[in-house]
Formats: sequence, C-alpha cells, structure tokens
Amino acid sequence: MNYAMVGANNVLKGTTTFLLLSSFRPLLPSPLRICFHANNKGLRLPPPAFSRHAFPSSFHNDLSHSKLAVAFSGRRRGGFFSQCSYSDSTAATTSSSKEEDDNSASSASRSVDSSSANQPMLEIKDAANTLDIRVGKILRAWKHDEADSLYVEEVDIGEPQPRIICSGLVNYVPLQHLQDRHVIVLANLKPRNMRGVKSCGMLMAASDESHQNVELLLPPEGSVPGERVWFGLDDEKDKLPEAATPNQVQKKKIWELVQPHLKTNDTCVAMLGSYHMRAPAGLVVCSSLANARVS
Repeated sequence: MNYAMVGANNVLKGTTTFLLLSSFRPLLPSPLRICFHANNKGLRLPPPAFSRHAFPSSFHNDLSHSKLAVAFSGRRRGGFFSQCSYSDSTAATTSSSKEEDDNSASSASRSVDSSSANQPMLEIKDAANTLDIRVGKILRAWKHDEADSLYVEEVDIGEPQPRIICSGLVNYVPLQHLQDRHVIVLANLKPRNMRGVKSCGMLMAASDESHQNVELLLPPEGSVPGERVWFGLDDEKDKLPEAATPNQVQKKKIWELVQPHLKTNDTCVAMLGSYHMRAPAGLVVCSSLANARVS
C-alpha cells in the first residue's frame, strides 16, 4: 500500500497541516485533488499546494514520529485519509505575509460582525418596548366551558374594567393558584375568539424546552396593576415610547420579532437578550425555570 502525501501551512503559525491518503495508486484521481475540511467548510487546495518539500524531511522517514497526531479520519474518493498536525519550527518561517494579512482581515471582520450583531438587538429592544406589557392581578378564574385545556381569567390591568383573557394553563397551573395572583400581561395583542370567549390579552409565562413545565412570570413585590413593564435599565422607564396599537403589533409583526429573544437567565430573571425585564418595583422573574423560553 502506498502513501500519497500533501501539505499546506496552517493558518496557525508553527503548524503544518498534512493530508495522508492511503490507497492503491491506480485508484487515485488524476490530477490529484483532495478536499479537506477546516471549520466544517470544504477547502479545495489547488494543485501547486501539493508539494512534498512542505513536509519536514524527518516526516517522510518516520510516519510514527512522536509529534504526529491524527485529528480526523474518514473516507473519501477511493481510499481512507487522515488529517494530521505536525509541529515543526520551519512551519513558522514558511508562513507568508499573505497569511498574516488574512488573519488581520479576519480579526477586523469579526469585530465588524460583533458590532453589527449588537445593532439589530437594539432595534429589537426598541420594538419590544412598544409592546404594552403590564402588571396585572387575576380577580377571578374558571375553566373554559368548551375547552378542557383553557382557563378564563378576569384580570385587572389598571383599566376601568377587567380584561377577559384565556390561557392554556390547565395542565400546568392548578386553578386555585390563579386566584388573586399578580401576573404579567401582554395587553396590545388583537383580541382572539377562543371557543366562544373573546380573549383580550395574554398572560406571559416561562417554559422549559420540552414544554412539560410552565410557570407564569411574576412581577416584583409591591407592584401595582396597570404599571408598565419594559426592557432595559431602571432609568429608562421615563423614556419609553408610546405603546403600539393592536393593529400595529399585528401588521409589523412586533411580537413575532421579539418573542424568540425572550428567555430567563441562570437566576430565573426574564430577559430580552441581555436586557432585563423590569417593572417599577424591580425585576420580573419566574419561580424556578432557569434558561427557559418566555412567551
């Protein structure tokens, strides 16, 4: 069995990357082209890169060299191959200035990507603060007459009349735990007819990945029904935009934009990305679900 060996300088200085293809010579494609993977991306090396002199001489004579480490193995055209790393001082001297330029360009690109990634999140935060999220208090709750999985709640959110809201919490929260409970309400969704009951809002809750455990979000102690909830710093409460109308929320798909970024953190505080969910009296939390989705 013969070995066909190719080498190319790794982007990491001081390391040369080698590809060993063990197969019968008649099965090798001509011209020899081998595709190896770096960072899960296929990189096709041009024929000039396949040069034996890129290998240290000791490597040709000693395939069992102690510095040889197999990093990947698999099957490609007509044979088995392994991608190996071999440390050698000559690799650093063969690194070209082009590689250094590429590394600098890559670092600059990552910096730009990081900056651009923050900008959309600021826009999402601004959109989230047009949602009319309020502290509420459930005055009365009962099971829906026509839907086994639904509760119906009368909720005080600081308006002259309580809101009627339907919630699919029957399998997660005992009915008695809803009575006189403070909750977080998303109030500017368009009303929905749920089995004959017009639901005018949504109780916000956290759920685990399997959706087997669901907990209602809790406003901080001392919260008053009708108080506005927002995302950001404590001193931003006086700078909140006007809440969008239900039609605007639906047309601009504000909730669909915001919801994928809602979660609880390690300490069960509700978050929008890195922004805390706040009421005037403090942070909004859930009882015990850390790193959970919020909806």
